[in-house]
Amino acid sequence: MSIDSGDTAPNFELQNTEGEPVEIYNYLNGSKGLLLFFPLAFSSKCTEELCTVRDNMKLYNSLDAKVIGISVDSFFTLKEFKKAQNLNFTLLSDFNREVSEKYDALYDDFYGMVGVAKRAAFVIGEDKQVEYAEVLDDASQVPDFRSIKEALQQ
Repeated sequence: MSIDSGDTAPNFELQNTEGEPVEIYNYLNGSKGLLLFFPLAFSSKCTEELCTVRDNMKLYNSLDAKVIGISVDSFFTLKEFKKAQNLNFTLLSDFNREVSEKYDALYDDFYGMVGVAKRAAFVIGEDKQVEYAEVLDDASQVPDFRSIKEALQQ
C-alpha cells in the first residue's frame, strides 16, 4: 500500500542513534516533518544526499521542519554514520523493516540484498497529513529537494 499526498502519515516508533525509542507523532509535536528513507549508511549516494540536507539545515529550521533520516541499518551503524558525517538531524533505525514497509519504501532486491529501504521523501504536516510523497525506484537518484521545499513552505 503506497502512501500519497493527503493520506494520514502512519505513526511509528523506531530507535534513534542512542538506542532510545522515538515515536514520530510525539517527536513532531505540531511541527512539520521531513522523513528521508535511504538505503544504506556509508554508501556514496546516501552520504551525498544526507550531507546535502546537513548543509541546508538552516532552511529546514527556518521552515519549522524536523528532518528525520530512516534506514534499515542498526542504530549502532547509524550512530557511527552520524558522527562520521557530522549530521545535525535525527537518524532512526528501521532494522526490522516495518516502517519502510508501511511507507511502501522497501526494495525486493537491492544489488542482491533483500529488504533495503528505498530512497524516499515524505513531508508530514502539522496535522499529520502527508503533504508530499516521493518514492524512488532508482537508488542513484535523490529526492526532488525543490518540491520538498515548496511543500514545506505551504
